Order: sequence, then C-alpha cells, then structure tokens
Amino acid sequence: MAGPVVVEFGTPWCGWCRAAQPLIAEALASYPGVRHLKVEDGSGRPLGRSFRVKLWPTLICLSDGSEVARLVRPSDLESVRQALDRIAPTAG
Repeated sequence: MAGPVVVEFGTPWCGWCRAAQPLIAEALASYPGVRHLKVEDGSGRPLGRSFRVKLWPTLICLSDGSEVARLVRPSDLESVRQALDRIAPTAG
C-alpha cells in the first residue's frame, strides 16, 4: 500500500489488545492521513507469522509498504505518537 499505514495485529478477546485500544485511538486521531488496518491474528494465521508477530497487540507502521516502526504491547501514548511521526511527520 502506498502512503502511511498502521497494521494492528491482535484479537478482540485479548486483554492487552483491549487495554491498548484507547491510546491507539487517541494517537491515531491526530493522524487522519494514516490508514489503520486491524488484523485478527491467531495460531497458524500466516499473515501474522509473515510479519513475525509473537505478542498482541503489535502495531507495524509502514511507509509505502516498508516497515518503519514496530510497537509490541504499547502502553503509553507518546511511544505510539513517535512511531506515527516516523511515517507521517507532517500530520498531528
């Protein structure tokens, strides 16, 4: 995909994923030009394995299809914003 994209791997039943949703949403609100794709991951799912996802949630920040930043179990707003700045520095 062209442009800035965040791919979020996780599941709806994961406690870590649910806890991270408010801070992910708050951070993304300042970056309207960033596409956010949520991928329900699980054992044996090839897409998560191809990105070497081991823990949920994992946010992979892509710029024109290349990985620029990765956050595993983000727990603070600033780390998410810093990752988003790397793919969309003029936003926010």
